[in-house]
Amino acid sequence: MQGLGFGFGVYFVGDRPVQLPNTIDLPSYVRADAAIFYRRFNYQFALNLKNITDTEYYSTQGFFVTPEAPFTVLGTFSLDF
Repeated sequence: MQGLGFGFGVYFVGDRPVQLPNTIDLPSYVRADAAIFYRRFNYQFALNLKNITDTEYYSTQGFFVTPEAPFTVLGTFSLDF
């Protein structure tokens, strides 16, 4: 099946302090993503699986701590012309 492709990625983020006043630390986490796509002529179908282990993790910017997305499936179709 010419045009079929796969992808996989693992992200590790270590413990990190919340910026100012650095009174708490966010725990480390490991997140995994995967993708499968089919590309032919001038079109492509893709299915992206994000956070496939449904890891609970947080990001920080300044004083704000926000939860990040749980397991997510994203399907796309693209056409080049």
